[in-house]
Amino acid sequence: MYSAMTRNITVTVKPFYMADRSDPDESRYVWGYRVTIDNQSDDTVKLLSRYWHITDGAGKVEEVRGAGVVGEQPQLDPGDSYQYTSGCPLSTPSGFMVGRYTMRNAHGEQFDIAIPAFSLDLPGKPRVVN
Repeated sequence: MYSAMTRNITVTVKPFYMADRSDPDESRYVWGYRVTIDNQSDDTVKLLSRYWHITDGAGKVEEVRGAGVVGEQPQLDPGDSYQYTSGCPLSTPSGFMVGRYTMRNAHGEQFDIAIPAFSLDLPGKPRVVN
């Protein structure tokens, strides 16, 4: 697992390879990742948007931006946590992801929180981060 804390909000990511959705003969490798956001701050916060920087094993970069996560913009009161699962296809057997969420607190202040960098590597293969 990979974790990062910003302003007492912790983002934890657990990636996993999805062999049943992958086809290495067609250069298609799919990973899932489970994200948990724990609001350990004293403020109620709402997740407004996401940004992902995805790099495959050949160094090709893709950037993804959008509102919320998995169609939701969750609100987290102090002590709340939110969890979701999503996925990422790559054309190489390794890569990594990093990003940020834009949040808004009850006072209307917007700020970014870090999504930790995490590697996407085939099980049983050596980890390679470019």
